[in-house]
Amino acid sequence: MKAEYDFSKMKARSNPYASKLKKPVTLRLSEDVVEHFKSMAEEAGVPYQSLINLYLRDCLTHNRRIRIKWPSASAA
Repeated sequence: MKAEYDFSKMKARSNPYASKLKKPVTLRLSEDVVEHFKSMAEEAGVPYQSLINLYLRDCLTHNRRIRIKWPSASAA
């Protein structure tokens, strides 16, 4: 093994995983939601943020849509 390596002649190339990188975002989540995912993440042995990402990716993969039905104003 050499003591030093000369990288000056190496050609630069783009990162093939650049399109797979994660984008940092800020989310405001309820404390109980965060605690739920932290608890599940601890059981699974993964970071809770990774678990949330996996859950959202599963929703994306299976084209899950949320169904929200707001109470009508006339019902009050």
